[in-house]
Parts: sequence; C-alpha cells; structure tokens
Amino acid sequence: MGLFSKFFKGPEIDMEKSAANAKKMRALFNNVVENGSDYKLIFGYTEDVSRFNYGFVHGSKTKIGNLIVGWNEESGTIAVVPTVPDLSGCGEASYYRRGEILKAYRSKYPTDAFVIYPNNNGYIGINAYDWLDDETLYVYVEQEKELADFTYFFMNRFATK
Repeated sequence: MGLFSKFFKGPEIDMEKSAANAKKMRALFNNVVENGSDYKLIFGYTEDVSRFNYGFVHGSKTKIGNLIVGWNEESGTIAVVPTVPDLSGCGEASYYRRGEILKAYRSKYPTDAFVIYPNNNGYIGINAYDWLDDETLYVYVEQEKELADFTYFFMNRFATK
C-alpha cells in the first residue's frame, strides 16, 4: 500500500475488479496507440477538461477528465488517452515526446501532479494515485507498482531540469 493507504483505513481493494479494469484499459489503449503494447500503463485524471473532454462528449457530468497514461521508456514518449470511468470507450491519443516539449515537472502543490507543457499554449496536469474508490468519477484500479515505475520514469527520464 502507498503512504496514504497506510494511514487511511478505507474499503478493501477488490483485486478482481481492479484486474478487469486494468485489462479494459490495456485493450482501449492498444486500440488507439500504435504499438500500444510497448507502453506501460497507469490510470490518471486531469481537471484540464477543455483539453480532454471525451467524458463530456459521451455523457459524463463530471469535471474530471479520466486518462489512460502510457509511457515508453525506449522512445521517451508519454501517450495520454481520454476515457470515461466505466471504460466503455476512449478518445484519440495525445503524444508527448521528451525532445518536443517545452517543459515537464512534478508539482506537489496544490495537488501531486505530473505537469507537461508541450508548448506555450497550454499544459496537461496528470494526477495519479495508487488507487481511487469512487467509481462514479474514476477508474477503479490498484496501481501502486505501476505508479512508482511511472514516477521514476517521469522524474529521471522525462522531466526537464
């Protein structure tokens, strides 16, 4: 369990449901990202819904944008695919390549987020946790190891100094 989970005694994680959702995430991602199986995946969300409005288009009332976030260590690429909490579909992928971005960093305030500025016209803030249990807003998936791997990749191979 992550640091938050050690102190917070919430409901038990349904590992079967988590595994099923991870499998759905993989299928959606592979459907829209060329060589998608070459990417590791986490679930994330953003409040920058103007950029990732797939949920609004497909009937979600939330102001949270659900994201399937993939990263390929070999190419130094992050691919972000918007989705909805029930994983019934997804939008097109946006790609962020280390050599093509303006800047990227991890923000600790006001929330813990991975922030990427592809250019001067906007940014994407990816929030990700080891698991979230509100299925009306987020994809239900346990991802402690995957999140640790993404954090390491982002901080050591992707973030700008």
